[in-house]
Order: sequence, then structure tokens, then C-alpha cells
Amino acid sequence: MSQERRRIHLFLDSNVLTGGLVARWGLDRAVLSMCASRVCQLVLAEAVREEVETNLLRHVAELPEGQQRQILDDYHGLIELTSPQIIHYPSEANVLASRRLIAHASDVPVLLSAIESKPDWLLTHNLKHFTREVADRTGLRIATPIEFFRTIAEGVRAAGTFSQAPAVR
Repeated sequence: MSQERRRIHLFLDSNVLTGGLVARWGLDRAVLSMCASRVCQLVLAEAVREEVETNLLRHVAELPEGQQRQILDDYHGLIELTSPQIIHYPSEANVLASRRLIAHASDVPVLLSAIESKPDWLLTHNLKHFTREVADRTGLRIATPIEFFRTIAEGVRAAGTFSQAPAVR
């Protein structure tokens, strides 16, 4: 009997999730594709979801109606395809008590949600706020999408997968 492998759990910050929805291609979109194909498990904090929805509504307001509908449909389709692990808002008391963990106050609920979910990776473009020090304090593996994909590629190379592949003619 084959045992199902545990999927990589990805906690996405709002900038990666929004970027993947509005870009036609790129690494943010590739991350979402990995979640949609269920290679990875999307971990979605309510704090992130709220920010993504606000950002999407702001973004689509500037687009023609057909494009507006497509982006919003893509968002709803992504949620349906990925069946994300939902992380609820941390308590206000926990947010206040944990304020020292990260410099930017509005990132505290996101950070606490990530800590609670224990993801394999927290992917963000905001390394100004989600610093190496924050990663060290919390035990989270924080990276950009490109760092995530480089690490995967290194693992594949180290496993020798490429050297064993048949030549393409």
C-alpha cells in the first residue's frame, strides 16, 4: 500500500498571493499553481485573506470590466481548487503580547498566524519586515518565491534527478 506524501505547507503573505492573481506569469503565479495542483498546501490566514481581498478590489477598479471579473473569478477558483488550511485571527491579547516579534505592527497578526500554522515556508516579498531576525525569533523559514524555487531546484539536483533523466531528442 503506497503512503501519500505530505504536501509542502506554504503560508503566503498577501503580496505573493495578490501578485500571483494579478500577474499573467511569474514565480508568484507558479507558487499558486503548485497549490492549485495540490503539490503544495496553501495555508491562508484570515488576516492575509482580508488584505488580499482589499488589494484585489483596489486593483480591479482600474481595469476594464471583463478583466475585473476574470481576476475575481480566478481568486474564487483558486480558493476552491486549493482547499486552503484556514488560520483564524489571533486574539487581540496575543497580538498585543507579541508586538515585539516584528517591527511593523500590522504584520503581527500575520506573523502569529504563521507561527500557529507551523508551515514549511512563509513566502513573502516583504523581507524589510519579515527579516532574518524575525525568522530566527520565531523558527519560521521565511523566503521569497525565488528563494523557495532555488531551494527546490538544489534539492532536485542533489537527489540526482536530472542526471538520471533520459536525453530528449
